[in-house]
Formats: sequence, structure tokens, C-alpha cells
Amino acid sequence: MLLIAWLSFLIWIVLLFARGGFWRAEPAPALSDTTVHAVGNAEIARRGAWPALVAVVPARNEADVIGRAVGSLLKQDYAGAFHVIVVDDHSTDGTASVALAAARDLGLEDRLTVLTAQPLPPGWSGKVWAQSQGIGAIDSLGLPAEFLLLTDADIHHPADAATQLVARTILEDRDLVSLMVRLRCDSLWEKVLIPAFVFFFAKLYPFAWVNDVKKPTSGAAGGCMLVRRSALVEAGGIESIRQELIDDCSLAARIKHRAGRNDARPIRLDLAARSESLRPYESWRDIWNMIARTAFTQLRYSPLLLAGTVLGMALIYLAPPVLALVYGARAWPACAAWAIMCIAYGPMLRYYGRSLLWAPLLPLVALFYVSATIGSAVRYWSGKGGQWKARVQAPTQEGS
Repeated sequence: MLLIAWLSFLIWIVLLFARGGFWRAEPAPALSDTTVHAVGNAEIARRGAWPALVAVVPARNEADVIGRAVGSLLKQDYAGAFHVIVVDDHSTDGTASVALAAARDLGLEDRLTVLTAQPLPPGWSGKVWAQSQGIGAIDSLGLPAEFLLLTDADIHHPADAATQLVARTILEDRDLVSLMVRLRCDSLWEKVLIPAFVFFFAKLYPFAWVNDVKKPTSGAAGGCMLVRRSALVEAGGIESIRQELIDDCSLAARIKHRAGRNDARPIRLDLAARSESLRPYESWRDIWNMIARTAFTQLRYSPLLLAGTVLGMALIYLAPPVLALVYGARAWPACAAWAIMCIAYGPMLRYYGRSLLWAPLLPLVALFYVSATIGSAVRYWSGKGGQWKARVQAPTQEGS
């Protein structure tokens, strides 16, 4: 009992002080108007205009949210050339019509192109295939595009999002800048489970390490990724991640550590201050499916890594409260580990506007995530891995 209590305590000490400060939950600071204007003036002096930007939005059965998402893109106050391409991935709910209607209502039809994706070929994940269709259409449409904004059909962007992203990329000489947008946190299950999703993501990909060119860690959030088109081409193009279900982090890894370069390229990942996801998760099953889609993929389909993950999560999150409640002060290292856990979780709860009284319940939330991870493995072994929007995308055999 004491050995487990001490081990849990020491692990939390390491996580708190030697894991890139993953728990801080600090949104990206907005660039001041003065800084943005300085960047813009420099670009205008150099090339005569802000760099051209194209947003590519893959969409599959998103009729309930895409109107607001596309509307927020069309209303960007970006000073350079800007166009939005929506790729309708064989939706059956009128997604394309809703996107077009949003542009028509705003009188901005000339800023939007809606494409119908070709049938999904073998060896491609659905989202990446749709993105490739949009990127491939840029030249045929005659659109200038130095930067690509890869975003989802359920993301609402503030009017200055494009300007802020491009200005930061230029100012810091980054090849990719990504925002983990604020997920919806309105329903009971969202309030219970969503803050922990971002907390666990940040622990896996500490943002400070992602942003440090000297660290090998790379990561991104697929809801909002601004990438230099030249960097994407140099990294092998979007087709280089055609099989990836965790496409955002895979793309970040290829851009930060692209083949043929001895030096890592700078990328950036932050929490968003104002960009928000519109997707609702009304029941626990919706969140379970979100986790189960890629959890076993993250573990490289390895039963050993799965077993290690379950054991590690039990030691880190479950052992402290169990030992503390059963043995009390005799297991004081476990009590301390539970307290540190609550402290570490606090900033993420504040980011989502939740009371700190939720923090002691993190072990139960972790148990839910462990269960969903095991469920992800079961889906994979039953040939249903990567299922999303009625499409099974994960390989049924290792290496296929």
C-alpha cells in the first residue's frame, strides 16, 4: 500500500514540475493591434499585400452546424485574398446546401466554393481525403494561397482569427500554428467529461514542448491549423498522412521533423481564447465514441501499450483516492497525490468555467476514459476501428 502510494505521489511530482507545465491551461495571448499592423505593413512593403489564404473545410453530415461555421469564416476581416472551400464528403443531410445558403444570406457567395468529394479510395481516411480534394482544387480554381487554414465544419471563428493566425505565423516564423478550440461544455456530460479530454491531450502533447523547436514533441488540433503551403509540400503533401486517423498530430510531426532536414522547424499549439466548437455532446455515449475512435490508434494497436496504459492510469488516477479513502492518514502520500491531481486539474476547469469542486472527481472521469480506450481496442479487434459518421476507417489488420 505504501509503495503504491509513494509511487503515485512521485509520479504526480514529476507531472507537475517536469512535464512542460501541461496543466497551466493558458490560452494563446492575442497579438495587439499595433503588432498586427506592423506585421501587415511589413508584408505590404515586401509583397504589396497580406499573403493569400484559403480555408479548406471537410464536411460529412454537418448540416446542423456548418452554416454557423462557414458564416464565421466568410465574415473574417482578413486584409489579404481569402477564400473558403467546403468539401462535401457524401453527406446525406443537405450539408452542401446549408453551406451555400449561409454564403447567400451574407451576400458572400464569391468567397465560397463547395465541392463534392470523389469516392473514398483504399488507403485513405475520410477526412484527409476530403482535405486533399480541397487543396488539390486551389490551383484549378485559380486561387492564390500561401497559407492554408485547415479547419472543421463545426468550428466558429472570431472575425479576427485569420489575421491573428497569419500574423503570429509570420512574426514567429512558424510553419504551422494550431489552436485547440474551446469545446462545447453545456450539457451535464460535457461539463463532467470535456475538460478532462483537453487535460489528457495536453499531458500527452505538452504545448510548451510542441512550441519548442529543441523538443521532439509535435502535436496539433485538427479543428484549427494554419500551415504554410510550401511547408506542407516540402513535408510530402497532405497525401503523406492519407492513412492517419490522428491526422492533426501526424501532420504536425511531418512538418516539424520533415525528411531531408537536420533541423526541426518551428510549429505552435495553443489553447484558443475565443474559437469554439459548435458540436454538441449531449450524452456520455457521444463522448465515448469520440475517444474510442482513435484511442487504440494512439497506442499503435499494441496490446502491450494498452495494458501499460490501463496500469498507468490506474496508478496515477485511481490509486490515490482509493488508498486515501481506505487508509486515511496512514497513506498520506496518496492523499498528497490526490491533492496535487486536483491542483493540476484546476486551471483546465477554470478555462471551461467549471467550479474547482469538480477536481476531486477526476479519478472517476479517468476511469471513463480508460473504459473508452479499452472499448477502442475491442472495436479494432472486431473490425470496427475508427468508426465515425457511419464509416469504418481503421485498418482491420496491422500494417494493412
